[in-house]
Amino acid sequence: MQTNDIVIERPSDLTAEWLAATLGVPVTGFTVDRIGTGQMSECYRIGLTYDDGAAGPASVVLKVAATDPTSRQTGLALGLYEREVKFYSDVAPRLGGPIAECYHTSYDPQTGIFTLLLDDAAPAEVGNEIRGATIADATLALTELGRLHAPVIGSESLAEAEWLVRAAPLNQALVGQLWSGFADRYGDAITPDQRLVCERLVASFDAYMADESVPERIKGLVHGDYRLDNMLFGRPGSKRDLTVVDWQTVTWGPAMTDVAYFIGCALTIEDRRAHYDELLRAYHQGLGPDSAITADQVREGVRHQSFAGVMMAVVSSMLVERTERGDGMFLTMLDRHTSHVLDTGALDILPPPAAVAALTPDPADEGAHQPGDEPLWNESWYWDFADPAQGVGGWLRLGLVPNQNVAWINALVCGPDMPTVALVDFEAPLPADPAVARADGAELRHGAITPLQTYRVEARGTAQEYDDPSALLRGEPGRPVELAIDLTWTTAGTPYAYRITTRYEIPCTVTGTVSIDGRVHQLEAVPGQRDHSHGVRDWWSMDWVWSALHLDDGTHLHGVDLRIPGMDPISVGYIQRAGEPVTETTTVTAEATFSDNGLPMTTTIDYLPGPVQTTVDVRGHAPVRLVAPEGQVSFFPRAWVTVETADGRTGSGWVEWNRNL
Repeated sequence: MQTNDIVIERPSDLTAEWLAATLGVPVTGFTVDRIGTGQMSECYRIGLTYDDGAAGPASVVLKVAATDPTSRQTGLALGLYEREVKFYSDVAPRLGGPIAECYHTSYDPQTGIFTLLLDDAAPAEVGNEIRGATIADATLALTELGRLHAPVIGSESLAEAEWLVRAAPLNQALVGQLWSGFADRYGDAITPDQRLVCERLVASFDAYMADESVPERIKGLVHGDYRLDNMLFGRPGSKRDLTVVDWQTVTWGPAMTDVAYFIGCALTIEDRRAHYDELLRAYHQGLGPDSAITADQVREGVRHQSFAGVMMAVVSSMLVERTERGDGMFLTMLDRHTSHVLDTGALDILPPPAAVAALTPDPADEGAHQPGDEPLWNESWYWDFADPAQGVGGWLRLGLVPNQNVAWINALVCGPDMPTVALVDFEAPLPADPAVARADGAELRHGAITPLQTYRVEARGTAQEYDDPSALLRGEPGRPVELAIDLTWTTAGTPYAYRITTRYEIPCTVTGTVSIDGRVHQLEAVPGQRDHSHGVRDWWSMDWVWSALHLDDGTHLHGVDLRIPGMDPISVGYIQRAGEPVTETTTVTAEATFSDNGLPMTTTIDYLPGPVQTTVDVRGHAPVRLVAPEGQVSFFPRAWVTVETADGRTGSGWVEWNRNL
């Protein structure tokens, strides 16, 4: 194998020969030490030794993809690895300013494996976001930012680079949900002025983002996280006065974003106010004497982008693991950035507040989608129904897991006065036609009659019957019984598309037949739900409570209370009142108790705004046991329920609990 063909996925792949070929000096040995605490990637200091008389750097920095598979898939899916590698290979050579010299780049878009070999800024000292910068350090950071920006402001080639120009991942509804969680978490620690800025921004977010993307705005390179924690300030022996690291969030956008983000938070409020003009002047001077950008344009651009730090404080805090240091940092960011907004009068440039309509799915999304490369990429269709009058309910799922070459076929029927009947196969062959899945003794057919309006599902096969449904959670066999289902779901509400993932939910009525060993249940327009999702689905890394409830007055409720270790709860869902637009929930809170056998006993679910407070009564249990490829187990109890709201309304529906062991 040629030295250049060696793939460096982790430090153990390094050889002295590879380092010598890459650096162009005769390396005879090296040491490896982990530096930093990044989650999406890993950095190592590589100490170097040479032949006698050879000259080369004392150390270099190796940056590679995260070892953790979930973090690696996230970095790959979000384009973080591609952006950083292409920044160093395609853009950095054109720039001046505070950028490490790059000796080697490589990237595999299929696996996410990437390698960067960079010069070592040691003994530079990392900045401290909470303590803040000295005026000298802040002046240096802004001057160097100007030098970095100057060569490419308004660049047509970068403006057309697909890897650099990314659609904004945030929208008004999602920011509103994150702000609701932030406000709930920090409560009285948020001052009235801070709350005013955040609420005004959320209410105008979509229109504000549209205004800032118009061609008249000055566009440039945006680091995306230009703050002290990503800066190494030179000390005696350092290669440069400042080195800016972590270019995974680099984008093309409003040129003054990094200026506003840095100046809004790098200093105490008092220091920013006292030195604001000279700091803006430092950046403008960094652009150089030939820059077409005027000082007034810099000032106005920073005013418009002063909201960037407010968004970062709210959004980032809700998407990373919560820590005591993190709480202090995010509250400090909120204080400094909202003060910057108010001091510059930036609230005056926000468009008028506007309500946000819920998203609806595309009819084309009813069909199957092109699979991703991730091991846990999954496409699932779920259908359920509940008939309290007959005391019967059921749910079905077809799950396609192409990278494990299997399909999941689930069809379960249950009720208070009947055994639970379960047709469950988690190792069915992956079907050539996603509309027809077959396994030994089972078949499931499905398809839209009219996309987003009517959908038919047929399932039949030899199922297992259980007097004790918790036996399903233990993986125990039941009694053989023949099950046949032929049902049609007709849309009874507004199809609802998620904003945070590729999924949609549709409240329905359900008509057709369910036959168990020849005993037929005829259903006539009973309440039901169907949903469809595709993407990476990891049932074994988080817990949740999912609900789809249908009240007798025509109101449909749907919500997910998602619990990811180390993070605050995440919510998504809706309240659909008869004849009214969809209200998207900002908070869904589920409280449940479970018996020793793993089945739910009691559950209350609250939906906000509203509020709608519900208590559910389990009428039939239909659980399954989910086993990951690596052996992790999750209990997945599902139950059809009747429901009563705090204001006396009643209804029925289904609730699902995912519980990792």
